[in-house]
Amino acid sequence: MSRASEIQHKLQLMRQALQATQATGIRLRGTDWFAWATAGACHTVLLAAETGVAEVLVTLDSAWILTNEIEAQRFQDEELGSELAEHYKLFVHPWSDPDAAETFIQTVTNAGSLISDRPAATESPLPAILIQHKRILLPNELDRYRRVGRLASEAMTEALLAAEPSWSEYQLAGAGAEALWSRGLHPALTLVAGEKRLPRYRHPIPTQELLGRVAMLVFCARGYGLYANLTRFVCFGSLTPVEADLHHQVQQIEAACLNQARPGTALSQVYEVLAQAYQRWGYPDAIQDHHQGGTTGYLSREVIATPTCSEILTANMAMAWNPSLAGAKIEDTFVLLADGSLENLTFDPTWPAAEIAGRLRPLPLER
Repeated sequence: MSRASEIQHKLQLMRQALQATQATGIRLRGTDWFAWATAGACHTVLLAAETGVAEVLVTLDSAWILTNEIEAQRFQDEELGSELAEHYKLFVHPWSDPDAAETFIQTVTNAGSLISDRPAATESPLPAILIQHKRILLPNELDRYRRVGRLASEAMTEALLAAEPSWSEYQLAGAGAEALWSRGLHPALTLVAGEKRLPRYRHPIPTQELLGRVAMLVFCARGYGLYANLTRFVCFGSLTPVEADLHHQVQQIEAACLNQARPGTALSQVYEVLAQAYQRWGYPDAIQDHHQGGTTGYLSREVIATPTCSEILTANMAMAWNPSLAGAKIEDTFVLLADGSLENLTFDPTWPAAEIAGRLRPLPLER
């Protein structure tokens, strides 16, 4: 499937949604949906924003990318390309007159009803079936995801091979971000904990604390709109027996989760298996200390698993689980294949690993 064919397919899905809802137009504002609808184009300027400098507008007989005059030339030169321009027209409005875009939308939709991923007061949400389509990867999307995962894992390895115990957490986060940017990936999230803070916090925003003897680095790396999520540890010297055992326990807890994550399984069932695994290893309350992950893709987590989550895993969905204990965590991004197997998108063959339940899983890097 070419990029043009992928976009055409997605336009058909959006027009089916219009027919099902009897709306006259669909607006996609979010970074996740913009990347999905354009087969990986980027409208991001402010990295932390959920929306960008352009949006998608689709009607039953036409489709546009709406942006302002600041961004238009770059979109034409670097984002649209011939395949995207084949299906989307570009509407450009003055940056000083954002109402011009609203007027244009009202005109081309005959002031009809609109559906949107980020609905305004007069708009309605997207139908569930279209949201489900976004979460199931097409072959083209999976190919792009493999590239993002490989680059993200290489960036992780580069950063942790360069790290020194005298570095601050800020320095390691910066090295990780640099390694991602140099590969064309957005460092949407870089968490770091050194020896002092590692046992205390599950979401360690980097600080000026020194790394010390052991450190954790976490990435949510975005490319083509897709998120590669992974966690790795470095130890300057050797792990103590207690530390090695803690990582072993987390690997076993994760194995129970990965064994359960099969097509047709509800995320609530995977959550329950995780809860039971924590219980078996003597940590009955650990599941409350941090979310355990869930499905991923065009969001760092499309759906987070909870005890009541009804989301059903389907072939070609991506997932990222992150079971943890105080001082140990494990995380990679997998895609669930039709035969029920898991393909690890963030596996770096140069990173130390052990076979756990038939899968190669990362070990702390001992330097």
